[in-house]
Amino acid sequence: MRTVEDWLGEYALSHQHPANKLLHWICVPAIVLAVMGFFWAVPVPASVAAVSPWLNWATGVAGLTILYYLALSPRLAVGIALAFAGLLLIVHGLAGLPWPLWKTSLTVFVLAWIGQFVGHLLEGRRPSFFKDVQFLLIGPLWLLAAFYRRIDLRY
Repeated sequence: MRTVEDWLGEYALSHQHPANKLLHWICVPAIVLAVMGFFWAVPVPASVAAVSPWLNWATGVAGLTILYYLALSPRLAVGIALAFAGLLLIVHGLAGLPWPLWKTSLTVFVLAWIGQFVGHLLEGRRPSFFKDVQFLLIGPLWLLAAFYRRIDLRY
């Protein structure tokens, strides 16, 4: 099994250009937010929804993703859990707007992916996920690991 350092190191190879890095700091959280919005918008049975609005596909997928991160790095998984909680709070707020959540999510998703591809054009390298789809899960971890290093927190 690859270590978290293996994944982060390989991901970093195609993320060296300063503009690409900046775009990733904006676009990766936006993409995660949009994906959470898509999952939140998928209906759950009425009996489940009656218990809590938080019992939905978005929180379930977030929980499973955190388990994956836990296998890579427990300390990064804690940080990701906090970040996901914040993003889920935002999605909860967006779900209360008068227009459909999926439309907001789709708009954010498309704009963020345009930003990602602009970053990779500047980088001159293809996005990592073209090599391995698991890199789609590594992007958020890569950002958090950079933040941990900046505040001198081991992971």
